[in-house]
Amino acid sequence: MTSILAPAQPQPYATHDVTNQPPPLAPYDASADAALLEGLRREGAGWAEEDIRRLGRRAGSAEAQEWGELANRYPPELRTHDRYGHRIDEVEFHPSWHHLMRVAVAEGLAGAPWAEDRPGAHVARTAGGLVWNHTEAGHGCPVSMTYAAVPVLRRRPELAAVYEPLLTSRVYEPGLRVPTEKRGLLAGMGMTEKQGGSDVRTNTTAATPTAEAGLYTLRGHKWFTSAPMCDVFLVLAQAPGGLSCFLVPRVLPDGSRNPFRIQRLKDKLGNRSNASCEPEFDGTVAWLVGPEGQGVKTIIEMVNCTRLDCVMASAALIRKTLVEAGHHARHRRAFGAPLADQPLMRNVLADLALESEAATTLTLRLAGAADRAGRGDAGEAAFRRIATAVGKYWVTKRGPAFTAEALECLGGNGYVEESGMPRHYREAPLLSLWEGSGNVNALDVLRALSREPATADALFAELALAEGADARLDAAVTRLKERLTTASPALARRLVELMALTLQASLLVRHAPPAVADAFCATRLGGDWGYAFGTLPDAADVDAILERALPGED
Repeated sequence: MTSILAPAQPQPYATHDVTNQPPPLAPYDASADAALLEGLRREGAGWAEEDIRRLGRRAGSAEAQEWGELANRYPPELRTHDRYGHRIDEVEFHPSWHHLMRVAVAEGLAGAPWAEDRPGAHVARTAGGLVWNHTEAGHGCPVSMTYAAVPVLRRRPELAAVYEPLLTSRVYEPGLRVPTEKRGLLAGMGMTEKQGGSDVRTNTTAATPTAEAGLYTLRGHKWFTSAPMCDVFLVLAQAPGGLSCFLVPRVLPDGSRNPFRIQRLKDKLGNRSNASCEPEFDGTVAWLVGPEGQGVKTIIEMVNCTRLDCVMASAALIRKTLVEAGHHARHRRAFGAPLADQPLMRNVLADLALESEAATTLTLRLAGAADRAGRGDAGEAAFRRIATAVGKYWVTKRGPAFTAEALECLGGNGYVEESGMPRHYREAPLLSLWEGSGNVNALDVLRALSREPATADALFAELALAEGADARLDAAVTRLKERLTTASPALARRLVELMALTLQASLLVRHAPPAVADAFCATRLGGDWGYAFGTLPDAADVDAILERALPGED
């Protein structure tokens, strides 16, 4: 009998032992993706595979993953004045932001492809973005805008001669200085204003000509200008001849600061590592790019490039969250077995894998079209014109639903900031908003169909490459042709969604294993599917799909 004065010692048990929790994912290889590597080779950039694999390993390293986490935990801060009261309008970033930027620029993910006279250079860059964006998405904004600025500046050769060698440099050199005194530059863009948003023709920023030809001063307020620490910006403003495109440097050739007064940084849902601001122009010096009155026509090439990057970033985010979900499911047990062995979880993961492969495959096809269009292929230019808008609408729309489902695979763990999944979930909607919302892109497809008939011919020529390979795809193409005859703005989304699904299906039928193509066509085109992910039919070869998408871990 135990004395009340000498109670029995409790049996030791380890209340803090951690069991049934997955190990850290990092380090991992972000390029271990069959769809990515196959697409890289198919679209003419197989020569870059070794570099992509190296970058994929770096992206999945513990160090790079920590950079992404820290850059978002410590967001940029605005400094309008220095300690003495001088207006400086600078934004300070955490060192991790600069680490991410330095790698991205050095790896050629900014303007470098424009300096390479090599087929597939733009495909290689897109593939690099697909793996490097496994770190975090915010720093991709200035990287993308720098890439997209080069073809616009070529509309004024004397400006391109000065700035293009610096925009295509692989040197990241932060800080505001005279652009020509730096070894590398970044470019941003300022289009929207508070009263109009995407309706940029209502912009009120005024451009006043000076005595010097091609030189203007700007006065106005931009509503959403990202990456304000870029060296130069392409902006839209109302010149005497109408809406026009201008180049605005932050620092003028004489070393003085060009008026670029940052009123505030946006408090955004996600993308928090990247600063987005409202700058005010007041006597701001700007150089005309392209003719007066043709601002939209001039800057549209920048929009086409950044739209491709929205598709790429969405596909990368989709792939990243699939990898996270698959890793968790392999190492977490429930009801007596690993989650990855549970039939319903396998259905969910396989369904997500189909969506990821379709997004990645389409992204690389779009990059191939951009690469070949830039080398003078008229058919690819027409295909790029319509397919990029279609891909921008659809892939970015799939991102939020996909990341939510991938987060749910982690259960409560996925709802906790430490998992990284909430950051990915917050990022997903941005890519559908940036460079035009879903409505803007859907209506742009209708505009292309009505004004540029070659775009429809190019799309159907692409779809015809898979003709006869799958009856469900053939039937979907027939439906698509019928809908084109009754296309209207109110039904634009339905039309563009069918375009996207038939295009993705045709690519998978031609290039993916039968298990992937059959399951995609059965669900997305054949209707044997529910309203949420994880509703694949019994006939789907889930094992083959998962083996391809989530190969065994080391």
